[in-house]
Amino acid sequence: MSSEETFIHPTATVDRRAEIEPGVFIGPYCVIGEGVRIGRGTKLETHVVILGLTEIGQNCLFSPYSVIGTEPQDITYKNEPTRVIIGNNNIFREFVTVHRGTVKGGGVTRIGHDNYFMAYSHIAHDCQIGNKTIFINGATLGGHVEVDDWATVGAFTGVHQFCRIGKYAFIGGFSVITQDVPPFCRFAGMRPAKFYGINTIGLRRHGFSSARIQQIKEMIKILYFSDLNTSQALEKIRETIEPSPDREEMLNFIASSKRGIIKKVAEAWEIELE
Repeated sequence: MSSEETFIHPTATVDRRAEIEPGVFIGPYCVIGEGVRIGRGTKLETHVVILGLTEIGQNCLFSPYSVIGTEPQDITYKNEPTRVIIGNNNIFREFVTVHRGTVKGGGVTRIGHDNYFMAYSHIAHDCQIGNKTIFINGATLGGHVEVDDWATVGAFTGVHQFCRIGKYAFIGGFSVITQDVPPFCRFAGMRPAKFYGINTIGLRRHGFSSARIQQIKEMIKILYFSDLNTSQALEKIRETIEPSPDREEMLNFIASSKRGIIKKVAEAWEIELE
């Protein structure tokens, strides 16, 4: 099929009120509801279910048995017309679930561009996902979670409702996250999750210079390895670290935290602060 042709398999069920742009591929036994809009070049392989007021951008891929836009798992939900909005170039692997929002949470579950959701990942109601994130198999977000650009959520990790995950953060597998995860850092573990140092490898892969990484390390030393509380640490960072986008990202993220950030540190020999 050409980029302008739309293919709908004879076994698929597509509501006549759904909006399907040119170049969309809808495979066998897929189900598309009446409020769905699917952008150009998006592919649904087989047995994909997309319901509700769900908007999907261009060139996304949905693997078998992914389910998008169904009702939120929230006992206060009363069938209000809430939504899911998904950007371009996202990959949803097998059995991924994305639930639409709730009125009390703003009404929209939102996913940006170029994200990769591996098998069995779950995005609950009212979550806000940025761009270029990776969710490894079985990663699970509770409702109202925010995940910033370039973050990675490890396999079978659970993130508590209303938590935030900062830019370029890396969360190891089988972790339980109950507070905010600051940007640029690695965290892992259960009861509680712990700080495991700078996400140095990830930052280098994304083009961070040695000078940028060193500045981040200086901020982390103040935040995690001084005798200062969080407020005092933020003030010292403002006073001693040269202004930069990375400094502002860290300061703004922590200052706006409502649940507080994870402060527990792993054993000293496990930390890599060069």
